[in-house]
Parts: sequence; structure tokens; C-alpha cells
Amino acid sequence: MEAIVQKSFGPPEVLRLEDVDRPEPGAGEVVVRVRAAALNPYDWHMMRGDPYVARLMGGMGLTRPKTAVAGIDAAGHVEAVGPGVQGLEPGDEVLGFCPGACAEYARTTADLVVPKPAGLTFEQAAAVPMGAVTALRGIRTVGGAKAGHRVLVNGAAGGVGHFAVQIAAALDAEVTAVCSPGNAELVRSLGAGHVIDYTRQDFTRSGVRYDLILDNVGNHPLSRLRRVLTPAGTLVANGGGSPGRVFGAVGSTLRLVAANAFARQRLRVILPATPAGPARDDLLAVTALIDAGRLTPVVDRTYPLAETAEGMRHVELGHARGKTVITVR
Repeated sequence: MEAIVQKSFGPPEVLRLEDVDRPEPGAGEVVVRVRAAALNPYDWHMMRGDPYVARLMGGMGLTRPKTAVAGIDAAGHVEAVGPGVQGLEPGDEVLGFCPGACAEYARTTADLVVPKPAGLTFEQAAAVPMGAVTALRGIRTVGGAKAGHRVLVNGAAGGVGHFAVQIAAALDAEVTAVCSPGNAELVRSLGAGHVIDYTRQDFTRSGVRYDLILDNVGNHPLSRLRRVLTPAGTLVANGGGSPGRVFGAVGSTLRLVAANAFARQRLRVILPATPAGPARDDLLAVTALIDAGRLTPVVDRTYPLAETAEGMRHVELGHARGKTVITVR
């Protein structure tokens, strides 16, 4: 089968289209015939092997990638099931977390894929897992958004942000979206009642206070973010928001955790959603919102499998509108 293989850390040029053996399912596993795979900032961090401190934590490999085939978000149909798998059969259309998603076939555990909503294309479905589950955790699970809460999403048009706006709106919160002027119409259509153009206005100086801020960007100091939280409000930092090849978000995360010990406000950090944690329950929650018409994936661009490196370059620019998706035929 064809797959995007990475044998060393580095820029997008390290991603190569190669023929590799097709995976076979073990006990409790399924093999998915991938029709589309989505790219995330998580993927380019894995590609480049940064921040370096993450290599020491064992998640990506020390001197070369732990997983040879790129990608984790996928949509397709079940090709084969292993012993002990129940509720899934060959031919079922699914979406979920499939390590090695940028390939014609990917193997994963059966509990990490769920039925694909019938109204979605495979490209839309592939855009769901990491982005939507991260947004769900940031807005509902960790953020605790409720009806009537003032919720601000910084980076509202991105891969996580565009889902977060919709989830907050589905909870009947009053949503303020921070984005570029070119994305104002998009975020309004997704449920934002207020839009702040970050090129003209600094929301941390507006004087408006929010019950919840989901920060997907990390471009404001913690002290200024706290200034626009209500006294009992919640700040959820998506990954800590601090760049850097050596420590990445670790420094800002530690500062936030330390401040939380002395603050009445709730200061929390979430990491991009991966198979860890209650992934299946969260996937079912977001697909239920999709089936109810409350959540719609936005696909920015699509690239064929052979051009995955170009897709990764686009994601690295950090200005994607929704999700970047790889089509696999």
C-alpha cells in the first residue's frame, strides 16, 4: 500500500510517499481503508520532533519518529476486524483516531473509531477527531461553559477554534470570536454573536469580562488574560500557546499552573486531543452534535496523498481556515 513515511525528524521534505506492508488487525483492532486524513499542528510537531523536551517524555521518539507513518485523524470504511471486536463490520463507514492515517490503510483499536455521520463527506469526517474533541474538552469538559456564559474563543477560525465557537453556541453561551477580518463572516455563520478583529483591537484591553476564555493562540500574557476574566472565570489554554523548539509550551504551562494555585479564577491547560482519555465518549458526543445539525466541520484545503508535504507546509503557516485534509483514493 502507499503511505507517507517519515524516517527522520525535520521539515516537510522528510515526508515521502512509499510502498509499505498493509497492516493486519490484532485482537481488539480494526484496519480502516482510509479515504481522507486531516493534518493538525500536532502532526507537524511530530514531524519536526519539537519541542525537544517532548522527545524525552517518550511521546514522539528520541532520535527518530516513534511512528513511521504520519497522521492520526482519519475517515474511511472498516476493511478488516480482529478477534474480539464487536459492533464493527467490514464496510462500516467510520471516523476516528488512526495512527498512521496518511496511508491507504491504517490500524487502530476498535474503541477509537465511531460511525461516520451520514451527512458528512469523508473529507469533512476526517476533519473531526482531534479538532472537535479538543474543542469539546476546552469548552464543555474543562471550561464548563453553560447557557448565558460569556465565552471568548481566541483563534476562532482555526482547526480547534471553529469547532469551539459552534460547541459554545450549542450550549447557548454568548460567543465572542477573535480572528482576522477575512474570517469574520465565517465565525458569525458558526454562531459567534460578537467578532473581534485582532488586527485592530486587543480584546484584553476592551474592558469586557468573560466567564470562559479558550486561548488557541497564546499571544497575550497571562496577566492580561486574567484581567478580562470574571472573578470566578475560567481560562483554558490550548497547549499553553508558547512557541519554541526546545521547551515549547512547557514554560508557559508551568507559569499558568503556578498561578492557578493562588488564583480564585480557574486556570487550566489542555493538550491537543489524542487517543488518551475518554476518546470514544468524546467522539460520540461530537458526532451527536453533527447529527443534530449543531456542528459542521470546515475544510480549508485538500491535497492528494502524494502532496502531504505541501499540506503540512500550509498547516505550519498557522493561518488555516478550518482544517487541512489529505484525500486518499
